[in-house]
Amino acid sequence: MTLTILPEFALAFMLVFARVGTMMMLIPGLGEQVAPQRVRLAFALFVTLLTLPIIRPAIPNVGTNFDLAARMLVTEILIGITFGLSARFLMSSMQTAGVLISQQIGLSFTMGIDPTGGDLGQAAALSTFLSLLAISLIFAGNLHHIAIYGIVDSYQTLQPGATPASGDAAQLALTIASSAFVTGVQISAPFMVFGLVFNVGLGVLSRMMPQLQVFFMAMPAMILLGTMVFILVLGLMMDGFLAHVVRSYKEFFPGLR
Repeated sequence: MTLTILPEFALAFMLVFARVGTMMMLIPGLGEQVAPQRVRLAFALFVTLLTLPIIRPAIPNVGTNFDLAARMLVTEILIGITFGLSARFLMSSMQTAGVLISQQIGLSFTMGIDPTGGDLGQAAALSTFLSLLAISLIFAGNLHHIAIYGIVDSYQTLQPGATPASGDAAQLALTIASSAFVTGVQISAPFMVFGLVFNVGLGVLSRMMPQLQVFFMAMPAMILLGTMVFILVLGLMMDGFLAHVVRSYKEFFPGLR
């Protein structure tokens, strides 16, 4: 009896781990290169063991059909990649906001290593700060629980072994990417207004006082005032981002509503 159940259990474990493990390797926070591979692997195995008893009844029995099992395994990996990249696109809103804010307050020249970028490349310092702050708030606010619930709920949206339509996957990625860009622009909107008002004020000042060296005054004043505005609206910015995260999870995982 045990020898009969063991292959079925092994296949079910591999199928669940293929989706869950792939998602865990790509989602922001746990999926970064700075996170040790053993930690990511251990967490993926832990979540797989937790979700396996719930998902196992929905996994079809393929018997000795190796070709069908291989196709199901590849399909689960592709589904995990789709959901994992979608979660990473979700975080790109903070990088977009960081770039736009840096340009408006005169900090676009400050670059640093971005540990959330996937390849440890350089990015604007504010983009790195906002991305790390967003990940920290997600864990502090227990929003990562929603991500774990979403992993389980993804099996209601896409049953094990079901082949997702390529058009639906492309539409999902496009929707999340466009939503993340819009959110990034909305978060940085106060700084766009600040940049417009500041530059108009400089133009008026240079007209009124032509002998004044406006250029030498503009950059320090822009950085100082921009930093003050950033401190004042940072809380509202992060509230908007967290609301965007919750809204996106509930939109793409209907079972969480």
